[in-house]
Amino acid sequence: MPTKDFVSFATFVSFFPQLVAGPIERASNLLPQILDKRKFTQNQATQGVKLILWGLFKKVAIADALAPMVDDIFSNAASYPSSTLLLGAVFFGFQIYGDFSGYSDIAIGTAKLFGIELMSNFKFPYFSRNIAEFWRRWHISLSTWFRDYLYIPLGGSRTKRSLAIRNIFVIFLVSGFWHGANWTFIVWGGLHALLFVPVFLTKNNRNYVNTTIGEKRGLSALKEIAQVITTFLAVSITWVFFRAESLSSALDYVKVIFLELSFESYSHPLGYRMIDYFILLLIFIGFEYGIRKDERNPFPFKSKLIRFCAYTLVVFALLLFFDSGIDRSFIYFQF
Repeated sequence: MPTKDFVSFATFVSFFPQLVAGPIERASNLLPQILDKRKFTQNQATQGVKLILWGLFKKVAIADALAPMVDDIFSNAASYPSSTLLLGAVFFGFQIYGDFSGYSDIAIGTAKLFGIELMSNFKFPYFSRNIAEFWRRWHISLSTWFRDYLYIPLGGSRTKRSLAIRNIFVIFLVSGFWHGANWTFIVWGGLHALLFVPVFLTKNNRNYVNTTIGEKRGLSALKEIAQVITTFLAVSITWVFFRAESLSSALDYVKVIFLELSFESYSHPLGYRMIDYFILLLIFIGFEYGIRKDERNPFPFKSKLIRFCAYTLVVFALLLFFDSGIDRSFIYFQF
């Protein structure tokens, strides 16, 4: 959507809430809102503050709290058994999700205070049942941008099967290269392409477009749980290449996980109780499962008392897991 209004154009390109790390907004969504007259409403402001609070929780109590353990495990991978390395990969998966989706929530919430509605960027991706669903729920603004401006112009899936597979690899390899000129990111993208191709070939890539986990019962529900766990573990292994300093260190890391099966309990590098972090993650997973159908409303409770208790617990967690000695910069600021 073109505009000749310089002030509106300047506002679009410099709209600070999402400027650094997204969501990546398009003019067709943001410019009309900038051009239209906006009114400050209590409801929109309340929704914005709720998203900011939830984003801060994910950033501080999840991402930043897990950072010391992730840094320790990846920096000293040669000294740890396979169980600890797998734990490090899983923790990094939660760290990058809490860091980036937390930023997105803060950005979306801040924009609401200005009367602007930004697009959703994360829709509970770790509840995905296959890799195609994961990419419909993870960094939505970037994946849809690649889809519309790279994948579809190349022919998308409406071409010969060999070309469609080529297009899948192109979009994922470019996505890896977008994150940095390092072989680790290229391999990360390539691994996701390898995970995606079987789903595409079996025509399961359009499954779960309009459904969420938890709608089935009995054996079907158990199957969904198994699919979610499998997808999450596959994504967690690929995160090793995203996080590792070099391709060789990533390969060594993965080799230990798969070939040198061993188990030892892990201790927090700063001496904190590990059980607190496991409980926190279980509560976080359970809470996100409860709100999985609406990423814009993290506190959907009708009861004022329950909402107050939820706000209190979130603030308490922020104070409990806050550590002034941790580098609090967002991971995606580097991309």
